[in-house]
Amino acid sequence: MMGVYGYKTKKQLKESVGKQFQYVETSFFGPEYKGDGDYTVVGPDAYHDRRFYATVTVKNDLIVKVT
Repeated sequence: MMGVYGYKTKKQLKESVGKQFQYVETSFFGPEYKGDGDYTVVGPDAYHDRRFYATVTVKNDLIVKVT
């Protein structure tokens, strides 16, 4: 699971459809981000404040959909 930054709420993340995906790698086992696809994310801070979870669909490094 990756973290997101720059989004204080899930609503803000949803409003970012069409913009560049801003994420933080949290895995000890290598990069999680592999380009286009669906990613499970946590925010607003993956390490200290896990208030929301979401699935983000990314295409060409842009957010296409947030659920």
